[in-house]
Amino acid sequence: MTVAEQLKEALGNRVMRLETPNPKRVYLTVSPEDLVEAVRFVWQVLDARYVIVSGVDTGSQIELLYHFSIDRKDTFVSLRVFLDRNRPEIVSLSSLIPATEWIEREIWELLGVTFTGHPNLTHLLLADDWPEGNYPLRKKTDGA
Repeated sequence: MTVAEQLKEALGNRVMRLETPNPKRVYLTVSPEDLVEAVRFVWQVLDARYVIVSGVDTGSQIELLYHFSIDRKDTFVSLRVFLDRNRPEIVSLSSLIPATEWIEREIWELLGVTFTGHPNLTHLLLADDWPEGNYPLRKKTDGA
């Protein structure tokens, strides 16, 4: 069974979109509410290695991609969530995968995403006195 088939079977209707541009690359879109369950499956059941989280301001939403490598299957999986650009908030994965703690801090200060339950959501890259609400990787909008 392919990784894509395993994800579809395990997560069922939680899968909003599943893309496989090639057999070794899987993109899975889930709602923010289903992220922890999807990550837990990839991390624990599929025995994936956490790689990184990336984020981008699309102009209308904030897109986060949680990247994992399933080395024994030579497959790369990215779990995608879209957040409300005006109030980007999602649960922190730092209690499940401690290595996410720093990248969540970076995404918080550069894109303005609040990671609820994060143990230390403080500046990592920017100065402590950086202006609140000014996120360097956010797109400029007409009102900004």
